[in-house]
Amino acid sequence: MFDEKKLVSKILGRNKNITDVFFAACGGSLNDLFPVHYFIESESKKLHSMCKPARELVLIDSPRWNDKSITFVLSHSGNTPEAIEAAKIAKNNGSFVIAITNDKNSKLNDSSLYDDLIVYNWGKSVSHKDVPMGIEFRIVNEFLHQTEDDYTKYEDMLSGLNQIDSIIENAKNIQKDSAAKFAQKYRKQPFLYILGSGASTSQAYGFAICSLMEMQWMDCAYINSAEFFHGPFEVLQDDKVFVQCINAGKTRVLDERSRDFIEKYHGQLEVIDANKFGMDKIKDSVVDYFNPFVFYEMGVLYRDELSEKRGHQTDFRQYMGKVDYSYESDIK
Repeated sequence: MFDEKKLVSKILGRNKNITDVFFAACGGSLNDLFPVHYFIESESKKLHSMCKPARELVLIDSPRWNDKSITFVLSHSGNTPEAIEAAKIAKNNGSFVIAITNDKNSKLNDSSLYDDLIVYNWGKSVSHKDVPMGIEFRIVNEFLHQTEDDYTKYEDMLSGLNQIDSIIENAKNIQKDSAAKFAQKYRKQPFLYILGSGASTSQAYGFAICSLMEMQWMDCAYINSAEFFHGPFEVLQDDKVFVQCINAGKTRVLDERSRDFIEKYHGQLEVIDANKFGMDKIKDSVVDYFNPFVFYEMGVLYRDELSEKRGHQTDFRQYMGKVDYSYESDIK
């Protein structure tokens, strides 16, 4: 079994002066990395973090991407070319590479690409602390605990990781009827706007580009709730449809503000409110970092309801894996 304490000891055994963490992935996997990047940027006094699409990270090739860094490379299939490329660059740069995949027989399982390999299970019976986002939080939480004396969130994070499964099951039960009604009402809607904030910004992004654009071929846009009032609200009309994800925690006020404005000017609005699902079981000090777990599952719930109502299976593709969209890498 995966042991974050041993992994952190292994990292520090090689270099005790880690200054940077890099996150590399594509598509849905990138959604799992961003909340942990957000956590580091919010909580660590010593670490700098960068989270980018894998190919973009390679092209930037930051001067900080060196032997004082850790790199998380995540690919569910383990065969994403951009992720493989990022792992190569990270290793060439001397970074401690943690490769994470669902497939032990994939290309990512090449000892030249990583310093530590984590192969996770996937499915309804797997705890959220044992899938990529949970695994990454466990590693970083342990790292801060071992390296920053004034880091105080360690026990609260562990408690939250043990609570989140039951909260998500409650959320599914509470929201299922609303998701079914939404899917029936908007199955032919030409465009959807998805709003979220904080660590859940990535889940608004993922709901839009993965659940809707990729898996349902639906046109949509994702918007940070804080940015709604700096341009996007000009499209608001009574025929426009918005899905507002409302966080528990510090950035809730951002989500409530955009929700209230949409309601005031009669936009069509679907609200998914984390506070209705039992998030008070998680300590206020860390609740912000558990919203993404909930909103990922809400995206899956709404996606699956739309799939059923629209008669569009979630694995239908017209380009992905069907045509050539490869690129020529400069990395040998």
